[in-house]
This record gives sequence, structure tokens and C-alpha cells, in this order.
Amino acid sequence: MTEDKPTPPSAPEPAYDRDRLLTWMADHGIAQTTHDHPAVFRVDEGLDLKAALPGAHTKNLYLKDKKGRLWLISARQDTVLDLKRAPKTIGSDRLSFGHEGLLYETLGVRPGSVTALGLINDPDQRVTFVLDKALWDADVVNFHPLTNTATTGLKQDSFRRFLILIGREPMVVDFDALSDR
Repeated sequence: MTEDKPTPPSAPEPAYDRDRLLTWMADHGIAQTTHDHPAVFRVDEGLDLKAALPGAHTKNLYLKDKKGRLWLISARQDTVLDLKRAPKTIGSDRLSFGHEGLLYETLGVRPGSVTALGLINDPDQRVTFVLDKALWDADVVNFHPLTNTATTGLKQDSFRRFLILIGREPMVVDFDALSDR
């Protein structure tokens, strides 16, 4: 006879999914262009697709430090991120990748869909946002709209408006300068 094990509680549904995010942006006057495409899980996938879309494309790392602090680093796709040097630069302890359950709980996305736009699902600001200076300076930035089956392009003023409206001020880091040291 086997005992039934209790089912662990599931994470609550995030406040925003793709459709709610895009509606929220429209309601707040944030201009964006979203392109649907096959699922893309890694930066090196869909390079031909990205080449057809204007602007800076991103890589996004969801990290946890040894002290339990959560971090989202968004960088231009070709930026070299040295995770051994990053802690000193951003003021964290040793970094490792955050687990899937915590990612879903805080940003409302699954692995492969990590995006700065997920910060809309983190009203308690549990995740510290670190932004590559190359993205801060780009005319257009491209992020997944909470799913890896689309890419949303935002002009820099629209991206900054998004951050202001959700109450986020990113820690802007010049990762290219760090890699030259």
C-alpha cells in the first residue's frame, strides 16, 4: 500500500501574461511593435529572425546570489557577461542561476522567456534589475513579451517610460568596459 503524498502548492498565476502586458502598454501610451515567431530558447537561436528586426537584441539572466538576493541582468545579445566579475560590480555575493519556480513566482515567466518586461510581475521589487549600458544607449530594444514565441521592440523612450511606470530604476553597468580590464 502506498501513501498519497501531498501535492506541493503551485505558484499563483502572474498578474500579467503576454496579452495583459501588451494591453497595459497600450493603455499607458507605450508604443511597441510585437512580432510573433517560433519559440526561441537561447540567444544563438533565431539569429536570422533577429537580423530582420531593428534594434538591440537581448540576453537576460535570472540570478540568485549566495545571500538569497535575486537579480535580473539584461544585456545586448553580443555583450560578454563575466559572472565571476559581476558580483563586485553590482554589489552582490557569488551568483548562480535562479531556479524555475522562483523565476515564475517573481517574474511570471518560464526558462527561455526571461525578459526585463517580466519586472511588471514583481511589484514588491524582489528582483534587482541590472541593465547593460549598451541597451540603455540603444535606440530600440527588443525583449520577449513574457513568452519566447514573440519579440517586442520598444524605442528607448518607450522602454524608459515602462520602467518609470512600474517604479524601476535600473542599475546601468557598462559590461563591455568590464571585459576590457
